[in-house]
Amino acid sequence: MKTIQFREAVQQAMSEEMRKDESIYLMGEEVAEYNGAYKASKGMLDEFGPERVIDTPIAELGFSGIGVGSAMNGNRPIIEFMTFNFSLVGIDQIINNAAKMRQMSGGQFNIPIVFRGPTASAGQLGATHSQAFESWFANCPGLKVIVPSNPYDAKGLLKSAIRDDDPVIFMESEQMYGDKGEVPEEEYVIEIGKADIKREGSDVTIVSFGKIIKEAYKAADKLAEDDISCEIIDLRTIRPMDHETILESVKKTNRLVILEEAWPFGNIATEITYQVQSKAFDYLDAPIVKINTADTPAPYSPVLLKEWLPNSDDVIKAVKQVMYID
Repeated sequence: MKTIQFREAVQQAMSEEMRKDESIYLMGEEVAEYNGAYKASKGMLDEFGPERVIDTPIAELGFSGIGVGSAMNGNRPIIEFMTFNFSLVGIDQIINNAAKMRQMSGGQFNIPIVFRGPTASAGQLGATHSQAFESWFANCPGLKVIVPSNPYDAKGLLKSAIRDDDPVIFMESEQMYGDKGEVPEEEYVIEIGKADIKREGSDVTIVSFGKIIKEAYKAADKLAEDDISCEIIDLRTIRPMDHETILESVKKTNRLVILEEAWPFGNIATEITYQVQSKAFDYLDAPIVKINTADTPAPYSPVLLKEWLPNSDDVIKAVKQVMYID
């Protein structure tokens, strides 16, 4: 095992797969000459050249469409968005072409493409640069959605995403690129669609994903001081979702808290709540509690932003609520 940063895990995954398959290329704003806006493609231009590591203009609709078209013609593109907030400019190509082409062509065209970049908030970047789009893309049949929370998962899942024959949305975080974690030096992949129990527990299940899961870890450590045992599940893949792991955990703990950095209406936590109440209702000893951001655009003020985002205190309060502890 070697300790590396999240950005290095992303770079390693892309580089390793590109060495094996010449049909894979990386395209996006500043991915080449600048080594990536977050240095997640550092050194790749030098190794693979400008035909496979391609800088683009600020034109997400254009280079997303080029990626989809090249995937239809036998390539396996990786399209980087500087932030998924900018994917809205190219979302027509993702939703109406990448996600639907296989079905609309009767299986004649599959679209092996990865759209990757950071999602959700990243500090004081304002409302239009702080949005979580996981539930938007997961709502669309034909897309797979991955949101890793650490370097190990990021590398293994990105390699699987690049090898997948269908379009994959791979969502990172600007606030995680510097996070460090142990990653095997040998080859490995992680299966898409499998959640991971990051912490075993017996009193309550906490489900989360992406960078906000760190608040669940903090809360679990604090709650352990009061002999409250939290089981933490990292979804890793949003679509397809691993319902079975969640259900089995709830059947053991009988309580569920869901932590998600997203607006409260119609999100991933809402879907999990429905699945659990419909398939494990008799195992629940308390109503499910979901923790989300405030139902407003993200504020710029650091004081308001702190109140807007979920935190470990919110998790502790929710856990005590489902355990009926004052």
